[in-house]
Amino acid sequence: MRWLLWGIGALLLAGCGGFSVDPVDLGIAKDDPRCTEADGELVCAHATLAFKGGAFESSTREVHFMHPTGDPPEGGFPVALLFQGSFYSAEGMWQSKEGDDFGGYHETELVRALLDKGFAVITPETRLDGGSFWDTNVVGFSSNWESSEDHALMVALFAAITEGKLGPLDEGRLFAAGISSGGYMTSRMAVSYSGKLQRLAIQSASYATCSGALCIIPDLPADHPPTLFLHGEQDLIVPIETMRDYADKLEKQGTEVKRIEDPDAGHEWLATAPAEIPEWFLAGAP
Repeated sequence: MRWLLWGIGALLLAGCGGFSVDPVDLGIAKDDPRCTEADGELVCAHATLAFKGGAFESSTREVHFMHPTGDPPEGGFPVALLFQGSFYSAEGMWQSKEGDDFGGYHETELVRALLDKGFAVITPETRLDGGSFWDTNVVGFSSNWESSEDHALMVALFAAITEGKLGPLDEGRLFAAGISSGGYMTSRMAVSYSGKLQRLAIQSASYATCSGALCIIPDLPADHPPTLFLHGEQDLIVPIETMRDYADKLEKQGTEVKRIEDPDAGHEWLATAPAEIPEWFLAGAP
C-alpha cells in the first residue's frame, strides 16, 4: 500500500527538474585514516554534497562520499555507489555499532573495506533526508522511471562524477551495491543506465520493479552487469525465491552471477558482505 500511496502523491509533483551541485573539499588529508573503531563502534569520515533541484526546484538531496587514502591512480579512483534500505539515512552507513539492526555494523564494515581496497564510496540519500525509500519499484515510476526524482538525482550524480565535482573519480569504473529498497535500486542501475556500471552486488532484494513477494522478472538487458547476490534464507520481507528467479534468468542469458545464501540470516547485511563485495568489484576493476 505504501508504494501506491507514495506513487500517487509523487505523481502530483510530476515534472521534476534536474539537480545542480557545487564541488566540495573532503575536509580530510589524503593520508589520514578514513575509519576508526573503538568500544564496538565503527566510524568512517565522509564529506557531504547538497544536490539542489527536483520537483519545482524545491528539493535538496544529500550525497555522502569519501576517497580512499593516498593518490588516485591514473584516470581516478574506482567508485562504489551504495544504496541504503527504506527509512534509514545513508549517512548512517558511515557509523554503526555492533548489534545494530539489519546487520548495520556489517554495512559500515563494507564502507571501510571498500575504502581500504582503493574505492571511493558514495552514498546518496532518498527523499526526506533518507526517511523514505527509492522510487525504482514505486507505482507510477517503476514503468516511467525518467519521470522520477531519483532518476534526476542519478543523472546529476553521474554528471558530477564526470565533471570532477567529487574529486578524481573514474567514470569508467563504477560499481553499485545496496540492501532492500537499495538493492532494488542497485538493479535499477542495470535496467536504466546501460553501460554505466561494471558490476553489481544486491543484498536482500531482487529485480528493480519487484517489491517483496510481488515479483515478476521480465526480459533482462543483454548487457546486464555481472551480479553478486547475497540473501538470508530466513528473510520474511524479501523472500529468497525472488532473488533466485532473478539470478536464474541472468545465468540463462549468460551473465556472470555469484550467489551467497545464509541459511540462518533474515533481512540483513550478511557478515560475509564486507569481504565478498569488494572482491567481486575488484574482479571487474583491473
